[in-house]
Amino acid sequence: MSWPVQALLGPGLWALAFAGIYSLHGVGCAWGWPARPAPLGDLQSFTLISLWLIALIGAALILWRSPEGKGISGDIVKAGGWIGLVSTALTLFPVLGLSGCELTAGITGIE
Repeated sequence: MSWPVQALLGPGLWALAFAGIYSLHGVGCAWGWPARPAPLGDLQSFTLISLWLIALIGAALILWRSPEGKGISGDIVKAGGWIGLVSTALTLFPVLGLSGCELTAGITGIE
């Protein structure tokens, strides 16, 4: 795999995780997932936190598997891995405690 593609794996995983988690957030709110029980809390939180953890593990694996000592291209690939991991951790951590379904109900008219 070429180094530009490797450098984009981390940010690409973050983009997929971001779109997937927030898409499922909307689906979960529309289908009433916060009211349905799951192994650890409600179905909404369980699903979103599970996907976030899977994305974090994936981002960590991308970083771990990035090449060592290949000059500037290796450094760029490593930076892409770090960008993906940190972005996934920081931008998606609100799923740990925020539901937001109450907010979307008032905006969209869904009660």
